[in-house]
Amino acid sequence: MQSIVISTELLLDRIELRDASTIFNAIDQNRDHLGRWLPFVHYTKAIKDSEAFIRTIISQRDESLNEQYTIWFKGDFAGIIGFHNTDRVNEKCEMGYWLISDMKGKGIITQSCNTLIRLAFEKMGINRITIRSAIGNQASEKIAKRIGFSYEGIERSGERFEDQFHNITVWSLLKSEFTFE
Repeated sequence: MQSIVISTELLLDRIELRDASTIFNAIDQNRDHLGRWLPFVHYTKAIKDSEAFIRTIISQRDESLNEQYTIWFKGDFAGIIGFHNTDRVNEKCEMGYWLISDMKGKGIITQSCNTLIRLAFEKMGINRITIRSAIGNQASEKIAKRIGFSYEGIERSGERFEDQFHNITVWSLLKSEFTFE
């Protein structure tokens, strides 16, 4: 699916190589905001790093169901959302997202998550979606709660960040728990 129109203001667009400079510039201009919780920010030092990320996504699309979307709000780039670590055999995946600082508090991630959750359960054959976030990332935890995910616990040393392992929270939503409206 190339584009997903959520509303007149909100669009998810399948990530493509042409997005590399937009993504890199957004990361570069929001390093303090994003770098607090997202390890990849430290390693994204040039447009070529964003290009490499996008090439990886594109190369895995058909076989993995891992898909990433750019988020556009009122025509402006807002962030990225998508699926990763998809396990077809066990019908599960992880959902991740990030927004630039200026786009926080507008309901963008909540609406985008709800749309992709519906896609995963209705079209992709997924039964379980997880969200993993760094301990202390209250914004991400609020989103997980708001969209109906259940807190499962702590994954000890679940993420490497700045040459140290950190604990992360794990949230999940099952297809049987999702309300199809």
